[in-house]
Amino acid sequence: MKLKFSKLMLAGALCISASVYASNGDKPLKGKTTAEPPKKFIDPANMDPSVKPGDDFFEYANGGWLKQNAIPAKETRWGSFNILRQDNTDRLLSLLSEVSKNPKQPKGSLKQRVGDLYASGMDSLAIEKKGYSPIKADLQRIDKISDLNGVINELVYERVNGVGSPLFGFGVGQDSKHVDNYITQLRQGGTSLPDRDNYLKDDARSKKIQDALKTYITTLFALTGTPQETAAKNAATVFDIEKKLAASQLSRVAMRDPNVTYNKFSVADFSKTTPHLNWVKLLPMMKVTGQDTILVGQPAFFKDIDGMLASTSVEDWKTYLKWNVLKGAASSLSSPFVKASFAYSSALSGQKVETPRNERMSGLVDGSLGELLGQLYVEKYFTPAAKKYMLDLVNNLKITLGDRIKRLDWMSDATKAKALTKLNAFTVKIGYPDKWETYDGVVINRNDYAGNLKRLSMWRYNFNVTRLGKPVDKTRWGMTPPTVNAYYNPTTNEIAFPAGILQFPFFDFKADDAVNYGGIGAVIGHEMTHGFDDQGRQYDADGTLRDWWTKEDADKFKVRATQVENQYNAFTVLDTMHVNGKLTLGENLADLGGLNIAYEAFKKTKQGQSSTKIDGFTPDQRFFLSWAQVWRGSQRPEAAAQRILTDPHSPEQFRTNAPITNMDAWYAAFDVKPGDKMYKKPEDRIKVW
Repeated sequence: MKLKFSKLMLAGALCISASVYASNGDKPLKGKTTAEPPKKFIDPANMDPSVKPGDDFFEYANGGWLKQNAIPAKETRWGSFNILRQDNTDRLLSLLSEVSKNPKQPKGSLKQRVGDLYASGMDSLAIEKKGYSPIKADLQRIDKISDLNGVINELVYERVNGVGSPLFGFGVGQDSKHVDNYITQLRQGGTSLPDRDNYLKDDARSKKIQDALKTYITTLFALTGTPQETAAKNAATVFDIEKKLAASQLSRVAMRDPNVTYNKFSVADFSKTTPHLNWVKLLPMMKVTGQDTILVGQPAFFKDIDGMLASTSVEDWKTYLKWNVLKGAASSLSSPFVKASFAYSSALSGQKVETPRNERMSGLVDGSLGELLGQLYVEKYFTPAAKKYMLDLVNNLKITLGDRIKRLDWMSDATKAKALTKLNAFTVKIGYPDKWETYDGVVINRNDYAGNLKRLSMWRYNFNVTRLGKPVDKTRWGMTPPTVNAYYNPTTNEIAFPAGILQFPFFDFKADDAVNYGGIGAVIGHEMTHGFDDQGRQYDADGTLRDWWTKEDADKFKVRATQVENQYNAFTVLDTMHVNGKLTLGENLADLGGLNIAYEAFKKTKQGQSSTKIDGFTPDQRFFLSWAQVWRGSQRPEAAAQRILTDPHSPEQFRTNAPITNMDAWYAAFDVKPGDKMYKKPEDRIKVW
C-alpha cells in the first residue's frame, strides 16, 4: 500500500507571533520577509464590492483581482499559491545560477552536485546532439525479447535500473498496522492518463484526452524511426493494454479507505494467485531479500494483470515496454520529444506555452536533490529563530483544538480522551529537516544530463529498498524546504510546514493577527484536522491503522461527514461537472476544522477581542477576507475538468465559500441574512471539529 500524505494543495520566510495572546502591536519577533510586502494586506482594489458577501464571498473578496490577472500562458491556473511558487522559483533560479557558474567545485560537494545537475539540464546544445540516443540501448534490449519470461525480466530490469515502472507500482514503506517496520508494497499502476475514468468514459472530453494520448504515443514512436503506420498501430496496442489495466483498477474514492488497500500476504501465498508473477523469485531480482510477507493495495488488479501477461502477445508487451521507456524519457530528450510531451500535456491541462527550460530545471533539481538545494534556500531565506516561533504558534493552535475536542457535544468522554492523546502526540516539523539527506553515492556529471537522471533514479530505488530491516526513520520529510504546501502523514502522526509556505499571503511579520490567523493559522489548523478527518481518524496516536472509536461516536462522526459530503456534491464547475464530495471529503473536513480552530485562536488575541477597523474592515472581516485571498485564483477549463476527476481538493471558490457558511461568526461579520444566496439556517450549519 502506498501511503499518501494529506496535503494543503496539489503545493521561506519568517513566522507568526509566538503567542496567540499577543496583539499586533506587541509581537516579540521583529524581522524582514523575503518578499516585498504589499501596501495593504487586505486591499479593496482586489475585491468586487458590487457582489454581496452573502451571495458569493469568493467573488466579493477576490473579484477585482480576478478581473485584473489573466492566467499566464505558461500556467494552467493562476492565484495566490502560483504567485508564491513563482516567487520561490525565482529565488531558486538565483541560487542555481550562482552555484552553477563554477564548474570546479569539489567533487561530491553540495554545490558541485546541485550546480552541475542544473548546468547539465541547461546545456540544450548537448541534449539536442544526443537526440534519443540515451534510450537507444533500452529499446534495442526490448527488441531482443522472445518470450514471456523475457517480458517479466524486463519489468524487473526497468525498475531496478532507473528506466521506469511499467505495469504496477512497487516500493518499500511503513506497515500501517506495524508502524515501526518497513514492508514491501505492491499497488496498481501501468497507465499513462491521470485517472482510470479517462480510459473508461466515452464523453467528448474523455475522447479528446484519449486521442491526445494516442497521438503522443504515435509521435514518440515515429521520432525513433518507426514508420508512421506502424507507430499508429503501436499506439492502438498500448492504449488497448492500458484500458484493460484501467478497468482492473480501483477508483480513487475506493482507495480512500485505508483498510481496503491494506492486504497482507505471505509472499508464497500471493505468488499462488499470480502464477506468471512468482514473487518468491521476483523480489530477490528486485533487490528485496529476506522478506516473507508483502502488502498488496489491490489484489484483484494483480490477478488480472497476471492473466493479461498470458493472454497478450509477447510482441504487444514489447510495444508496451518500449512505450514505458519513451514516455519516461521524452521530456529529457531533444526538442522534438519535449515538444511532443508538451503537446500531450497541453491537451490535458490547457497550458498555452511550455514552461521555460530554466524553471523546469529548477523544479527538477528541487525534486531530485531537494535537501541539498534546500540547504542553500533556508540559509538565505529562513532562520532558526523563525522555526522556533512557528513551533510556538502551532503549540497554541494545538491547545485550541484540544479545547474544542473537550467541548464536543457529540463525542463520548472515552473517545475524547483518545483523541486528545493523539493530538498531544503530533510531531511538528517546521521549515526544514533537523537532519539533511546527503544522497550518498549519487554522482552528478556536468556533461551528462541523461546519465544524471538515470543515476538519480537508481539511487532513489536503492535507497527505498535498502530501508527494509532498518528502523523507520521518522525524521524524513515528505516535501522539500522551498515547497509551497504543507502536509499531514497519518502513519507518523506528523504535521509539516516547509519554509516555502511561510510567506504572504499566508504570513507576514508586518500583517495584523487577523491576516496571519486567516492565512497560516488556518493552514496549521487544516493539517491538524487531517489527523481527525475521515481517513486520518482511523489511525491512532502512534500512527497505527487501528480503530480507537466507540461505535456510537464513529456513527455520529459519519453523519456529520456525510453532511459535508452532500454540501460539496451540490457544487458544479464548467456548468455540468459536480464536485465529488466523497473524493474531496478529507480536504473539505480539514478546511472546515482548520478555519474554526484558527478563528477561535484569533479571538484570543487583543485584535480578536477588539473592534478596531483597519482599512475600513473589522478584525473579523479581515480574518475571513484573509482566508478568501489565500484561495483566490482561476484555472483553465481543461485543468478544471481534470481536477474534478483526480484532485482530492475542491476548487478554490468552494474552499473559500463552503466552510464559512457553517460559521456563525461569518454571518455576523458581514451581516449575512436570509435571502442571501449563501445563507444557511443556523440549525443547518455543519459542526464537526
